[in-house]
Amino acid sequence: MDKQLKTATLCVQAGYEPKNGEPRVLPIVQSTTFKYDNTEEMADLFDLKKEGYFYTRLQNPTNDAVARKIAALEGGVGAMLTSSGQAANFYAVFNICEAGDHIVTSNEIYGGTYNLFGVTLKKLGIECTFVNQDASEEEIGRAFRPNTKALFGETISNPGCKVLDIEKFARIAHAHGVPLIVDNTFPTPVNCRPFEWGADIVTHSTTKYMDGHATQVGGCVVDSGNFDWDAHADKFPGLCTPDASYHGLTYTTAFGKMAYMTKLVAQLMRDLGSIPSPQNSFLLNLGLETLHLRMSRHCENAQRVAEFLQADPRVAWVRYSGLPGDESHALAAKYLPSGSCGVMAFGLKGDRQTAIQFMDSLRLVAIVTHVADARTCVLHPASHTHRQLSDEQLREAGVAPDLIRLSVGIEDVEDILDDIRQALDKIA
Repeated sequence: MDKQLKTATLCVQAGYEPKNGEPRVLPIVQSTTFKYDNTEEMADLFDLKKEGYFYTRLQNPTNDAVARKIAALEGGVGAMLTSSGQAANFYAVFNICEAGDHIVTSNEIYGGTYNLFGVTLKKLGIECTFVNQDASEEEIGRAFRPNTKALFGETISNPGCKVLDIEKFARIAHAHGVPLIVDNTFPTPVNCRPFEWGADIVTHSTTKYMDGHATQVGGCVVDSGNFDWDAHADKFPGLCTPDASYHGLTYTTAFGKMAYMTKLVAQLMRDLGSIPSPQNSFLLNLGLETLHLRMSRHCENAQRVAEFLQADPRVAWVRYSGLPGDESHALAAKYLPSGSCGVMAFGLKGDRQTAIQFMDSLRLVAIVTHVADARTCVLHPASHTHRQLSDEQLREAGVAPDLIRLSVGIEDVEDILDDIRQALDKIA
């Protein structure tokens, strides 16, 4: 598929080109395995000498077509689907880290990722230092160590809704010889392509806007192909030295710009196996086909809702980068000129119980452990997604006890506003 095609066209047609007489719609290849006529052909696949399908844990035509579409949307050289967004972030980091290594990450990240990096990776011997993403380059740079292997951030933080200064983070990462990994879940490549601002690897929870209908759980890792691993070979032996499990093959030598992606699939997915089902990838692809249309409506509706909340005297504060007074407004104008997403954070005058009373009074807007759906939904992170964090950790992650995360859907905005208004009236 021509990479010069516009985003809307890529959403609809990238990744799969049917030949004469083949299905127009991406088929679900619901098979664990693939048949070959002789042992040599199969052996070449296992030795990575040829490309092809032999077992769905490593590659599947349906999964690969959707991965190609996402890679095309992000402008990357390759992508790999995973069974969840959490798996995508784990794979992206673990592909270049091992016991004894260290990463640096913004503290303004999703609570599950905060726990993954700060607790679970520590059990594997990988240390993590959290930094304030608004700090100076010098201050953030002091968090790096000789064994640091990556810098991580979210384009728009969940649930704080702060916009990452991608270029600044890229400068810091590259000055220390490591890649910048950016979770681009909220804006999607429709509204931001981090590779164009210096990021090296992008991750997604495809469960969110890419699916858009809450029908499947999935993730994706995309590589730009731009980071020069061999220039920092001492930091990345897994990519730059022979892999004994593939007869001494060296990924950067054998696969060039596809080294990172090939290792991700051939080694990590081989051993850890967090694959999506072809059925889930099929559903994801249906969501991707309308992504460019939905994101526009999400942003349009969210802007109206944010302005309404900001003007209501019962609301203490609103964080949405589309508002002129928002702390991320300038960064959003730079990185997200077409809009950010439908997610915002706000607090009500009162206490934690006030937020709970408001949420329990909503009718159209649903309380769910989800975000970035076609349907408007709401969550109280301190009580739900971030409840494993202490009050101090909540503050460090930008999550106040009164923070309400509102994900504005694509319904008629007047109906959304009416529901919020009647719920506010219940606490007045």
